[in-house]
Amino acid sequence: MSIQVEIDKRRTFGIISHPDAGKTTLTEKLLLFGGAIQEAGAVKNNKIKKGATSDFMEIERQRGISVATSVLAFIYKDKKINILDTPGHKDFAEDTFRTLSAVDSVIVVIDVAKGVEEQTEKLVEVCRMRKIPIIVFINKLDREGKDAFDLLDEVEQKLGLRVTPLSFPIGMGYDFKGIYNVWEKNINLFTGENKQTISEAIHFEDVNNPELENYIGESSAETLRDELELVYEVYPKFNREAYLNSELQPVFFGSALNNFGVRELLDCFVEIAPTPLPKMSDVRLVEPAEDKFSGFVFKIHANMDPKHRDRLAFIKIVSGVFKRNTPYLHVRLDKKLKFSSPNAFFAEKKQIVDESFPGDIVGLHDTGNFKIGDTLTAGEKLNYKGVPSFSPEHFRYINNADPMKSKQLYKGINQLMDEGVAQLFTLDLNGRKVIGTVGALQYEVIQYRLEHEYGAKCSYENLNVHKACWVEVDNEKDQEFLDFKRVKQKFLARDKENKLVFLADSSFSLQMTQQKYPSIKFHFTSEF
Repeated sequence: MSIQVEIDKRRTFGIISHPDAGKTTLTEKLLLFGGAIQEAGAVKNNKIKKGATSDFMEIERQRGISVATSVLAFIYKDKKINILDTPGHKDFAEDTFRTLSAVDSVIVVIDVAKGVEEQTEKLVEVCRMRKIPIIVFINKLDREGKDAFDLLDEVEQKLGLRVTPLSFPIGMGYDFKGIYNVWEKNINLFTGENKQTISEAIHFEDVNNPELENYIGESSAETLRDELELVYEVYPKFNREAYLNSELQPVFFGSALNNFGVRELLDCFVEIAPTPLPKMSDVRLVEPAEDKFSGFVFKIHANMDPKHRDRLAFIKIVSGVFKRNTPYLHVRLDKKLKFSSPNAFFAEKKQIVDESFPGDIVGLHDTGNFKIGDTLTAGEKLNYKGVPSFSPEHFRYINNADPMKSKQLYKGINQLMDEGVAQLFTLDLNGRKVIGTVGALQYEVIQYRLEHEYGAKCSYENLNVHKACWVEVDNEKDQEFLDFKRVKQKFLARDKENKLVFLADSSFSLQMTQQKYPSIKFHFTSEF
C-alpha cells in the first residue's frame, strides 16, 4: 500500500486557548464522536469521578487545569485524527509553543463571555508567524455572552485574523435555540439534555422555509434570516486555498460541555484541514511522502506510569514510515538506536505499534538519550528547526532539603529538565544550581513531582535575576570577552548543554553590558 494513502488519511492538530475556555472538554467531545470513549467524564461535574480523559497528572486533577500536553488519537469517517491538547495556563506556554512545532493546523477555542484573552493572542501570533491554518471555535453558547458579530470583530481585530463564520448561533444564553450550519445548510436545535451522548440535526435547505417558525418561533426565525443575510454580505466566502495558506479562518459556534456544535466543527475539519505538511530542516525541505523515515522530539514526559519509572519521548513523524525494531540514527549523538515497543495513543490507552506514518505521534521509551528538539532519521544527517528553549522569567536557587536523598534529587532534576519543564543553570562561581522557569506555577509542579516521583525534597531561595541570555562570541581568546568574564564572573552560569549564560540582574545592567561589550551577542532563545 502506498504511503500517500496513509498520509491523506491523517490530520494532526493542536487545540489552543486561554485557561478555562473549555479546551479539554472539547477534546473529550471529539473523542466521543470518534467512538474512542463511551461517555465523557464531565469535567466540572464531581458526580463522575473519572476526571477528564486527557488530564493524567495528579496536580492537574487537583487544580482542574492541564499542565502537560497530552496526545490523543481516534478514527472518524475513515480519517485518523491526532489531537495535541495543550496547557492553557500561561506558566506552561513554553510547552505549548513547542507543541505548535508538531501540528499541521490548530483549533482556537474562545469563551463567548470573555472573548479574546491575552494568552490566546500570544499563541495565535506564533501560529501566524509559522503560517499554521487556524479554525476558531466559539464555546459556551449556552451561557450569556457577547453578541456574535461583536465577537467576530474582536477575533479579527485582536488576533489579526480574517474570519468567515461556517456556523451561526440562534440566540444565546437563555434564548439559545441552536445553530445554523452555514457549511452544510442545516439547523441543529439545542435541547440541552444529552450532554454525554450524540444528538441529531434537522435539515433545512432554505432558511426562508416557513416551517422554520414551528421549530424556533417567529422572532428567532426572523432574526436568524436577517443575521444570515448580513453574514453572507459582510464576510468573505470560504475558500480552502486561503484557509490552508492561513489567510482566512473559519469560525464555528457551539457548546462543548453540552456537546453542541462539535459535530459541525469535526465534519468540516475532516474535509478542509491539511494533511501532514513538509517541514524545513537545516539542510533541505523534507516531504512527507519520501521513502526514508525522519522525525523529531517535541516533548518528553517522565513517569507517565507511576509504577514504572519510565520516560517517553514524543516524536512527530515528518517523512517515511517508522518501523518497530528498526535501527534509526540519533543525529545529535550520532548513534543508531532501535525501539522494541513504540507507543501510539488511542484515547486513554497506549498501544504498541509496528508502523507509523507521517503526521503520527509516537511515544518512544527513553533511558536518557533524548532531549527536546532531537532529530531521528533513517541515516541522513539533518536537524529540524524551530523547537526552541525560551529565556526564563523566574529564577530561584534550588536546595536539597533532605541530605540523605541527594542522589534522587539530582536524578529527578535532570530528568525533569530534559522534559523541558524548566531550565537548569549552574553558577560558574560556586556551582550552585539555579532553576529558571517561564511561569511561577512550575516551581510547585517541580517540588510536587520531585517528592512524589523521586522521593526527594527540595526548597527554594529567591534570586534576583531579570533575564537569562545565551552568550555568543566569535573568539573565546578575545580580550573583550576575557574582560567580560572577569567583571561579570558572579553572573555567569552554564546551561545543561554547557553553553555560557549571562544572568542579568536588571534590564538596565543588561543594556549597559551590551553597550560595554559590543562584540558579544546576547540571545533570548537557546536556538541561535
